[in-house]
Amino acid sequence: MYWSKFFIPTLKEPPIGTEAVSHQLSLRASLVHMLTSGVYSYLPTGYKVLRNVENIIRQEMNAIGCCELLLPSLHPIEVWKKTGRDITLKEIMITFDNKKGQHMCLGPTHEEIITTIAKDFIQSYRQLPVTLYQIQTKFRDEMRTRFGIVRACEFIMKDAYSFDRDWEGLKKNYNLQFNAYNRIFKRCGLDPIVVSADSGAMGGSISHEFLVTAPIGEDALWVNADSGEILKDEDGKAPLKPGSWDKKIAIELGHIFQLGTKYSDALGAVFLDEDGKQKPIIMGCYGIGVSRLIAAIIELNSDGNGIIWPKEVSPFDVEIVPVQVSDGVSMELAETYYQELSSSGVDVLLDDRDESAGRKFNDADLIGVPYRVIIGKRMLAQNQVEIKDRRTGQIQAVSKEALKEEILKRTRS
Repeated sequence: MYWSKFFIPTLKEPPIGTEAVSHQLSLRASLVHMLTSGVYSYLPTGYKVLRNVENIIRQEMNAIGCCELLLPSLHPIEVWKKTGRDITLKEIMITFDNKKGQHMCLGPTHEEIITTIAKDFIQSYRQLPVTLYQIQTKFRDEMRTRFGIVRACEFIMKDAYSFDRDWEGLKKNYNLQFNAYNRIFKRCGLDPIVVSADSGAMGGSISHEFLVTAPIGEDALWVNADSGEILKDEDGKAPLKPGSWDKKIAIELGHIFQLGTKYSDALGAVFLDEDGKQKPIIMGCYGIGVSRLIAAIIELNSDGNGIIWPKEVSPFDVEIVPVQVSDGVSMELAETYYQELSSSGVDVLLDDRDESAGRKFNDADLIGVPYRVIIGKRMLAQNQVEIKDRRTGQIQAVSKEALKEEILKRTRS
């Protein structure tokens, strides 16, 4: 992609009123644009990042046998009344009456909806186990939107739901999801902390949260300096044993639950076992906040100059920066590299703007592509170009002929 043909309207300064580093950088690097408080558009660069994160999630979900589907955002309130969550989630639900007089809501989550599918299609133990998932927009009427896409009224989630005939099957699926979550977050450049957690309005017996420490977090963790034990501070209370404890602020990335029969009982999702006896389906649910995951990646992968994307989520693999576009030799070489690398499967951004070197380098630091190829007259006189590693800041001079091989080695490692 050529910068002049792509839509990257970068900002020199963070917009007034933005606190979080991730919020500032996501606006400055034109990842997102705020329509109104808590509602954001994903601009082309941010949308590429979003799709890369979603693809990581899809790969790991599919690898453990999950099946993707897409559920509706419009829900009749009658479905929610069956579980009583029309009341427990009333404060965050966006509700309205349609022209038929039917009371509706925009889905804040999808347990009730997925359970109706299980009820209508699963009749026999032979159809179990099965795990279904989606990556979809949720809607919540948040009174306190904060930190950009971290706490918003419209946000993207991955939610998976497992259906089993017994608790042993649920535990097996739960462990599969647990391990997949760790792989997902590590591929996104994060090292999650996993803690036992309160199931809250979701219900169920056992649940775990996946968090990373970050200033934008809304959760408090206590870490024992001696044993490494980690406890979550629930409602300002934590059962701390004697010893040295450090308090850390963390942001939740994902939450998994062993739901049991809460939803299957309420909605009548049952199956017949080998003996023809009717039993409720045993359920689990597994969520990842995709939007806030992007914010967390930026919080923990950035510096004073901009974002430092982990390779797998970066909008581009490499950026080519010819210092002087008026120099025909530089531009011809830049175009050659662009074509050769693109044809080899490398996602390339070529900055073909007629801007100063300083502006180009500042924008390159801001948008955070892992590798930058710098083509300048001084180095070309020595038959060389430079590769800058965005994370380490190291610059390596290579011969013009060796550039393609070096980039392929780095991007495929």
